[in-house]
Amino acid sequence: MQKTPILRVLSLLLVVVSLAGCASPAAPTADPTQVFQNALLTATYGVPAATQTPAPTETLGPPTPTPIPPTATPDPNRTPPALPATFTTTNLNPLDVPHTYVADTCQYLRSRWDPNKAAPGTVVMTIMFHSVTDGEVTHADQIHITQFHQLMKDLRDQDFETISPEQLADFMETNARIPRRSVLLIVDDRKRFAYFDLLFKSYFDKFGWTVTNAWISAEDTPEYLWKENQDLENAGYVNHQAHGVVHNINATPNSTDDFLRKELEGSIQAIQKYFNKTPIAYIWPGGGFTRRAIELAREAGYRLGFTINPRGPVMYNWVPLAEKDDPNRPSYIPDGPMQDPLMVLPRYWDTDASYHIDTVRQIGKEAAAYAEANRAAELEYYDIVCAPTLGPIPTKAP
Repeated sequence: MQKTPILRVLSLLLVVVSLAGCASPAAPTADPTQVFQNALLTATYGVPAATQTPAPTETLGPPTPTPIPPTATPDPNRTPPALPATFTTTNLNPLDVPHTYVADTCQYLRSRWDPNKAAPGTVVMTIMFHSVTDGEVTHADQIHITQFHQLMKDLRDQDFETISPEQLADFMETNARIPRRSVLLIVDDRKRFAYFDLLFKSYFDKFGWTVTNAWISAEDTPEYLWKENQDLENAGYVNHQAHGVVHNINATPNSTDDFLRKELEGSIQAIQKYFNKTPIAYIWPGGGFTRRAIELAREAGYRLGFTINPRGPVMYNWVPLAEKDDPNRPSYIPDGPMQDPLMVLPRYWDTDASYHIDTVRQIGKEAAAYAEANRAAELEYYDIVCAPTLGPIPTKAP
């Protein structure tokens, strides 16, 4: 049976302030940016909870294969060396195994060693936020504001810089250059202007840091809430991406194509209408996904998808995923069998993200060292097998 993550449901049920009611909230009577209130930070404009019939276990196929050489015309007078195995690290959970997704080895090696692109070992940490409070922490996916600011300080102290979903997509697809240590901050659900203004605006002003909002395009969204978030989008530091329409019904093997298309395409249509942009990332509501849902997401034009599974950081052609259920983490759906790593990217939870920052940094260092140790063999392989077709790799950046 595919499980609906308990923490995600609990978060929605425990929002107790009146602004988070299931009905369309009334227009505010005061400017919410004037006062720092616990209610303003924790409020999430949710939609009515819904349930589905328990679903059968989905039949899944083999994991994504490692890259294979393309059809090319190698130099007949030279024998190419063996390529190294995919980089692995002991800094991951033993069941979370790195998956590759670039099928063409020559294109991968060209992008990997092009000095105009991201250097080997460039690493991205994605962090998921839900509720931040200045009062008592009352539920499992909530953090105190002091913990929030400590997390942001820890990221800064470890030389991380924020990136956008578009930058991440370019990096994951073609190894486009991004900061060597990058972080994508994603806030789930509909939030008020005050949430972002009070928490994230100062980091934008000081460091140019941005944040992504996984936006629920619910039909009951009041016009003033759309307007507040349009102002945030236009301010340049909040990037709205898709988080469903009905939202509280997760994607399961029982989900019809019609339902999935309405969730995926409805999000695109609403964001196009209100934010004058087309979202490229889908943050799976409740952490639920299936292979069919991923296929339809690709058909709709999404380039990335995000789970609630805290597998680890990601790098170019390297995504840690699990092939089977983990008894120690039963709420996290196995993502490896989905055969599309870019649509099931992992996210760290804000509740313990600070504890993983140094691990992420270390994984990047290990990957860089591993790449350097195998640089000569990979470049020789490219020169023999790939260069006759693709041409030489540039020797230096312009």
